[in-house]
Amino acid sequence: MKAIILAAGFGTRLRPLTDNTPKPLIQVGGRPLIHYSLLLLRKYGVTDVVINVHYHADKIVEAIGNGRQLGMKIAYSKEPEILGTGGGIKKIFDESSHECSIVINSDIVIEIDLAKLIKFHCGNKGAATLVLRKAEEDDSFGRLEVDREGHIRNILGKLCWKAEVDQGLMFTGLHLVNRAVLDFIPEKQCYSIIDAYIEMLRQNKRLSAYITKDYWNDLGHIDRYHSVDRALKEGQLMLNTI
Repeated sequence: MKAIILAAGFGTRLRPLTDNTPKPLIQVGGRPLIHYSLLLLRKYGVTDVVINVHYHADKIVEAIGNGRQLGMKIAYSKEPEILGTGGGIKKIFDESSHECSIVINSDIVIEIDLAKLIKFHCGNKGAATLVLRKAEEDDSFGRLEVDREGHIRNILGKLCWKAEVDQGLMFTGLHLVNRAVLDFIPEKQCYSIIDAYIEMLRQNKRLSAYITKDYWNDLGHIDRYHSVDRALKEGQLMLNTI
């Protein structure tokens, strides 16, 4: 299994920390934020990784290198113009022979059994599997709705389908993506993978939901960053990937 880490963003919600440092290199608990995604992948034997880069791209490449120090093989997809989550994924797939990749945001910390996730994805035969969890109370991440068979049916309320009960699920930023998804991403332009998924649902394509209760946090928000950084430094948060 190959992996893609999305690391091209500007990190505007983390300013001033990201004024001169790209978000993936912000120190969290004494190590660069992107290390948490890399170490999770390595734990489950996923060592072939492509990282997309744009903002302070050279700093990321210099800091992370070819992955040898982590026992991994790391390559980079440089975006002269930022392509968004969808465009970035499409560029990497187009330049490879990958049929399926794990895709993970560089600004999340998650503990999850990737082996179980991969097995689930292969067994469900969806074009993509999105890892979901219980939504935060403030609902700032946007909700998704899932039917009784575990198929995603609505994203951000963009479709007509409504669940019988409010499931309160949100996307974690971790997904498994098949090459078939590329048909719904425009060529060489900035485009969101979420918009691609919404269009896929409109055309009745299958998207699978993998619902987890494992630890997760999105450090793209300044308050969350400080909370997790402090918890790791003080030993209140222990991660089994490090």
